[in-house]
Amino acid sequence: MRDATAETKPLIRAGDLRSPALAALGLKLVAGEGGLERPIDWPRVQKPGLAIAGFLPYVKPNRVQILGESEFDYLKTLPPKVVRARLDAFTALPMACVVVTKGILPLPSLKRFCAERNVPLFVTPRMTSVIIEGLTGFLEESLAPRATLHGVLMEVGGLGTLLLGDSGVGKSECALALVQRGHRLVADDLVIVQRYPNDVLIGSSSGLIRHHMELRGLGIINVPMLFGVAAVLERHTVEFVIQLTDWVEGQSYDRLGLDDEAEMILGVAVPRVRMPVATGRDVALLVEIAARNQLLKRRGFHAAREMAAKVHDEIARKSLSESPFVRRRRRTGAVHVGADARSRRPAPNGKPR
Repeated sequence: MRDATAETKPLIRAGDLRSPALAALGLKLVAGEGGLERPIDWPRVQKPGLAIAGFLPYVKPNRVQILGESEFDYLKTLPPKVVRARLDAFTALPMACVVVTKGILPLPSLKRFCAERNVPLFVTPRMTSVIIEGLTGFLEESLAPRATLHGVLMEVGGLGTLLLGDSGVGKSECALALVQRGHRLVADDLVIVQRYPNDVLIGSSSGLIRHHMELRGLGIINVPMLFGVAAVLERHTVEFVIQLTDWVEGQSYDRLGLDDEAEMILGVAVPRVRMPVATGRDVALLVEIAARNQLLKRRGFHAAREMAAKVHDEIARKSLSESPFVRRRRRTGAVHVGADARSRRPAPNGKPR
């Protein structure tokens, strides 16, 4: 199974921690301004307690390091010479930046080493747990691998359904009919898909065309203005793919649905069905039914396989009833029944046989 999506991984640097999105964390740069271009490769931040204790191998490169109250309380128990040696070795590692929490004033030696080595040093009055949660959420969002797909993402009955197909096959018209049926639009034309931890795929729309649709013959329409704000979503999981294709006369199509297919998106296998589009077919209705059927499959009910199992059992039952062994048993049983009946009939003289 080939993954046709072109994955891109965003580049995040230490200077991005001064983004307005993180203003609530109160991060303030106090040293190492020359290192704001250092890359951040990990969405998880790190508490370098072992490194402060002198064990350095577990400090991951290009990762945000968090120093809190426990680390500074431990440093207070060490002689000043040892403290300088530990901080010297710590700041020499290829880290992204250092964040000191709870409003603690960084030690002068820490500020000096960070300034000399251009390691960005941030301070914040927020609690360590708040900083870890805020930075992790921001970095997971920013560093998630992503791909841009040509299609339409809809929420159909609670299921994130991605419509794919060649240009002009009718994806947008189908999506419009689904919106009219009460389902919700996430993205039209360009769908930005991001892969989060645990292989969760989240789709959203590009900022410029968000909540708009392009319809041939009508042009650009604003979906929430026409159908209300409840008709759109900012983002949704991608859980099901429907590949719309032009109907080709003479080509065979799956009529049973026994074999499940998958679409590879950013290395994640997403269930897929292929749906031919022809004049007179209510594609929106078929997409709606396909989404409901997929929800049933997720709950353990597979209609095609249930029917195949019933047909198999019926064939097996008939084969057993038509087997020579069963027919021979039947004939043998009939003879025995006839013999028993004759033995019970009275003799001509009225006595039992």
